[in-house]
Amino acid sequence: MRKLLLLSLALASPLTFAATECTTADKAQWQDQDKFQADLKAQGYKINKFKVTSGNCYEIYGFNKEGQKVEIYFDPVDGKVVKSEVED
Repeated sequence: MRKLLLLSLALASPLTFAATECTTADKAQWQDQDKFQADLKAQGYKINKFKVTSGNCYEIYGFNKEGQKVEIYFDPVDGKVVKSEVED
């Protein structure tokens, strides 16, 4: 029953599935993925999963320096956070 309710809510809200768009820049302008991850780790992040999204973002799943579980979307060109979710 709970799954049916969640599915109904998701279908009623088309923005739920909208992809986060980070950049339209050519991939030649993007930061190197390995260096980008190394820089994040040096800042105290623990990366469990790193991927490039369909919206041209670098996305990580892991933990921030405070030990909180995070999902963060970064612009791969300038490295700025585009979207961030922290679980308490």
